[in-house]
Amino acid sequence: MANGVGPSASGRAVIAIAGSSGLIGSALTSVLRSADHRVLRLVRRAPAAADEVFWNPDTGEFDAAALRGADAVINLCGVNVAGKRWSGAFKQSLRDSRIGPTEVLSRCVVEAGVPVLINSSAVGYYGDGRDRVLDESAPAGHGFLATLCQDWEAATHTASSAGVRVVLVRTGLVLSPRGGLFGRLKPIFSLGLGARLGSGRQYMPWISMEDEVRALLFAIGHDDLAGPLNATGPAPVTNAEFTAALGRALNRPTPLPAPAFAIRALLGEFADEGLLIGQRAIPSALERAGFEFHHNTIGEALAYVSAPAGA
Repeated sequence: MANGVGPSASGRAVIAIAGSSGLIGSALTSVLRSADHRVLRLVRRAPAAADEVFWNPDTGEFDAAALRGADAVINLCGVNVAGKRWSGAFKQSLRDSRIGPTEVLSRCVVEAGVPVLINSSAVGYYGDGRDRVLDESAPAGHGFLATLCQDWEAATHTASSAGVRVVLVRTGLVLSPRGGLFGRLKPIFSLGLGARLGSGRQYMPWISMEDEVRALLFAIGHDDLAGPLNATGPAPVTNAEFTAALGRALNRPTPLPAPAFAIRALLGEFADEGLLIGQRAIPSALERAGFEFHHNTIGEALAYVSAPAGA
């Protein structure tokens, strides 16, 4: 398959993306276009360009015919779990922004005859893994995020039961030079205020943006990949190790611990589900299929995100 993406004889694949304006979606769209693939962007407003298709997943309004001829659909929809302090309403928005759109796309790929659905999920599926090594065969965990991920993945059942190849991409913490986690942490660490969180022993399953995009394209182009797939770097680190590595990358000390009680007071429930626990997730399915990471260690990934633009 040309560029590891599409099966067309010309080598030019047609890929539909929901969530193309997000951090991962923007990077993925750019890479696909640079390789001369055609991208269909599913948008919730009036289309402003020839490559945009309107949909309203809240009401189920979407013409499945728009997907006919697509080689794959990539679903990256979902409100940022760290976007606000968790209230009942915000937790409901986290569910609604994932499960409803996934159900719509799952139904529409079947109607349109699309052979592949690449669907977002997250390593939060495993709950608090402590120091256990977690590959894709590990059971689901407990808590709001774990349940959310289970229901999110289950929303693809219509597609998988109809014979669509569905890949459930359980992504870790994505390190990008253009925002996201690194963008939020850089100014804090640059001021010398970087700190390990709580005990610092919780694992942080990271992946560089470059490898995240490459893994998504790899999943499209490899027919032997289906079901869960951990999109994480091959060497997860603890929060204490991550903190020290980021301090070194930015040449700043990281002497301060952030006590767990202070994090809970500031962030509420998200602290216990998203920051003070972790997953020692490893990318077994990717590695078995022959995927080779460009950034194998946290040091390599942080050097990539912290390099000056154009370096």
